[in-house]
Amino acid sequence: GLIEPKAYGQKECFEAGIKFANAEGIIPAPEATHAVKGAIDVALECKKNGQTKTILFNLCGHGHFDMKAYADYFSNSLSEDNYNEAEVNKALEKLPKIA
Repeated sequence: GLIEPKAYGQKECFEAGIKFANAEGIIPAPEATHAVKGAIDVALECKKNGQTKTILFNLCGHGHFDMKAYADYFSNSLSEDNYNEAEVNKALEKLPKIA
């Protein structure tokens, strides 16, 4: 398919958001840092493999209204939730099949 789901930890997403802010001068909203992290990973993979690709992602907002989350990141008090694929798959089994 054209789209693949990816799961990232909060801290690595905020790290990507900081890199983006330093490069572009825009502080991404915390929820947008997941897309930034994914785009950076694809770009690094292309660089590693000598590939050239057009990489698109949606920067859906800026972080000006959620600076507390960035303050938590910089003070090392941002909590890290673990992705549990088994729990996700269990929840997905309960969804109706629509296609």
